[in-house]
Amino acid sequence: MAKSTKRKRKKTTASTARKRRTAIINFFKNERVHFIFGILVAFLGIFTLLAIVSFFFTGAADQSKVLNKSFWELARDKQLEVNNWTSTGGAFLAETLVNKWFGIFSILIPFFIVYLGLRMMKVSDFSFIKALLITAFGLVCGSITSAFIFGRLFPRSHINWGGAHGSQIEHILENSIGVPGMILLVLLFILIVVIIFRRSSMHKIQETLINSKPSFNGNKENEIPIKLEFDEKDEPERETKPGIWKKLFAFKKKAEAETESEPEVLSQNKGMKPVETPFSIIQPTEKSPVGKKEPVNDNFEVFVPKDEVPVTKNKPEEKAPPIIPANDTNEETESGVEVLEDYDPKKDLSSFAFPTMELLKVYNTGNRQVDMQEQNENKDKIIRTLRNYGIEITSIKATVGPTITLYEIVPQAGVRISRIRNLEDDIALSLSALGIRIIAPMPGKGTVGIEVPNKDPQIVSMQSVIASAKFQECTYDLPVALGKTITNEVFIFDLTKMPHLLVAGATGQGKSVGLNAIITSLLYKKHPSEMKMVLIDPKMVEFNIYSTIEKHYLAKLPDEEKAIITDVTKVTQTLNSLTKEMDDRYELLMRAHVRAIKEYNEKFIKRRLNPKNGHRYLPYIVVVIDEFGDLIMTAGKEIEMPIARIAQKARAVGIHMVIATQRPTTNIITGTIKANFPARMAFRVTSQIDSRTILDATGANQLIGRGDMLFSQGSNLIRIQCAFVDTPEVEEISQYIGKQRGYESAFALPEVAPVDNEDKPGAVDLNERDALFDEAARLIVIHQQGSTSLIQRKFSIGYNRAGRLMDQLEAAGIVGPIQGSKPRDVYIPDEYSLEKLLDSLK
Repeated sequence: MAKSTKRKRKKTTASTARKRRTAIINFFKNERVHFIFGILVAFLGIFTLLAIVSFFFTGAADQSKVLNKSFWELARDKQLEVNNWTSTGGAFLAETLVNKWFGIFSILIPFFIVYLGLRMMKVSDFSFIKALLITAFGLVCGSITSAFIFGRLFPRSHINWGGAHGSQIEHILENSIGVPGMILLVLLFILIVVIIFRRSSMHKIQETLINSKPSFNGNKENEIPIKLEFDEKDEPERETKPGIWKKLFAFKKKAEAETESEPEVLSQNKGMKPVETPFSIIQPTEKSPVGKKEPVNDNFEVFVPKDEVPVTKNKPEEKAPPIIPANDTNEETESGVEVLEDYDPKKDLSSFAFPTMELLKVYNTGNRQVDMQEQNENKDKIIRTLRNYGIEITSIKATVGPTITLYEIVPQAGVRISRIRNLEDDIALSLSALGIRIIAPMPGKGTVGIEVPNKDPQIVSMQSVIASAKFQECTYDLPVALGKTITNEVFIFDLTKMPHLLVAGATGQGKSVGLNAIITSLLYKKHPSEMKMVLIDPKMVEFNIYSTIEKHYLAKLPDEEKAIITDVTKVTQTLNSLTKEMDDRYELLMRAHVRAIKEYNEKFIKRRLNPKNGHRYLPYIVVVIDEFGDLIMTAGKEIEMPIARIAQKARAVGIHMVIATQRPTTNIITGTIKANFPARMAFRVTSQIDSRTILDATGANQLIGRGDMLFSQGSNLIRIQCAFVDTPEVEEISQYIGKQRGYESAFALPEVAPVDNEDKPGAVDLNERDALFDEAARLIVIHQQGSTSLIQRKFSIGYNRAGRLMDQLEAAGIVGPIQGSKPRDVYIPDEYSLEKLLDSLK
């Protein structure tokens, strides 16, 4: 008994220690703790900076009080008065850093400390390695330089200009290489600093050295340029290593027009025009300035601007070199070849900050313990129910999820799977469950799955999904985090691989929350330059919270006031505009000789596509349509046809659609829509027919609601608990983004010319009027009643002819449009006005 008590105490002590370690680790991982530590470190750097700056002015008066004393002696001395702005602590710190360490360049230390604080606060994204190397280089080289220069100019100052470090090393170096060597070393330090902080200085130095090369005979007029031949056999081995020997060498040929011999040359070539070659491809040489290379047929190509070169009688005419294709975009300057950096689409909004995790709610349900009593009771009930019907099982295993527990059973040999499937209602009755779902058999496993709802379901917060390492480290082009599976794994998919998504579910089952989860995932991962969204909301209230991010993420027609589209007529126009955008993008891909938007953008970023030829960076466009059924009922084919076109061929150009409806019937989700939307999200529906319509399988009618859904891509069905993101959370995220600097306006979709009524089938041609047109017009004006039945009765004609007459009268402006069961309005007040109109028609 005593031994068991000791074991329990040891286990309790070990578990308590583990919990403490976990709590400590979680404490230091907390983002708020990082921010507070960052503030403390930044304030320490500011304090140190004030101490050093004050030391330059007050150090002479404080030096005798601080020297040869420790910090504690200075702190305990109540009668000691120092002039430093930061009192005794600052005076001691400045004396140590400046005079005993690195001299005046010790001022880099507080700047580095402030940078560390800002980095911990996640305010600065400057590279830590670069900051560390720059600070170390400045401390070492700066202390040596200041000791050599200022130590000689101001030897009696209270400041040890190079500090103890700089003074000692400077003394050793001066004894080793002398004063001229020290001067060269200081110049070397300065040159390195200039090259580090100004990249263009390297090119200027190269151009200066090349342009100042001496002539061979001392006579510049008779100087003959030497052309160095380039042979692949003589190519050094290191050129084969990528990234080391990348740049080519080329001579820049200059015209002799500005020299004194230009009139003589021109006089020898009267009547001959100079050859103009704006760009040329030349062989690389050893002394040429470095340029950017583009591989074409395994050769090197480089842009070299050439001036007008006059053709002389003594020199045979050279053929103009071929022009480099417009895809290459190296730009030249008067001083030589300028190598452009890669295009950065994020540069316009380089200060954009993604939403933080504090904007999302945290629900304290992540570490809830599994109720083993509930699991054992359910297991016994399942075994007992199956045994009552003569079904024996060999094993049973439970996998507990946030809202569902999956029980996998292995039946004995000889048991028909259909018998277990038919006992679905009986098992639900014995478990007193809201509804169970039997998967017989489990795909890829030799088991039968029984999904049972938990009595105490957990909330899967959007914060837990977004903050997961799986989402943060994913490299998908359009990552979407939906929620968690039965095995408590975060479920993430790439929308570009779907490539379109169909969402369905009854009212109140989590469909709108699912759409918000999709949009929120994209907002947390994609920069405004990389993705745009078209939000279509017939309900007028679901997507209104995203109006604040219009200038960051939304796309709209140029003449529209609101980016959230609610009018059905504007929906048709927007979808037609998206089809035009799709066709325009395919045209750009064809001219760039690529097959997908990813390859195109990579080529554009590498500046291999010329914007002057219409090329541009193409962001992904995500079209989200809520309540698709209402649009189909209102507009029908006008909505379905452009959606079908986009769904069929927009994947390669980066346009992806997410369509949601609460009535997944066959007249709304037609065969054309289903064929082009392979990915489906099904929340709870009311019938098996609706489940088959959306998933081509049953199961959606057996879900428990509140975000419980089935995700289908191909033949596999995955049960997921959708992440919960509340409306206040979405509003805070939108406001956080909207407060930042955005683009001047929303992303402009191309304009689409409206279709004329004359081009529509059944349009009215007034040149081919009916023989009874005049009489029918007089009849309508006299009775002041635009009725088709009136024309039928008076002229004893059929309904079709009377309808055509009414259409002609409407086209002529005599009657108004159809008003349902009411008669049409008559626009002509009397017969006199009618006769004038009829004469004009004749």
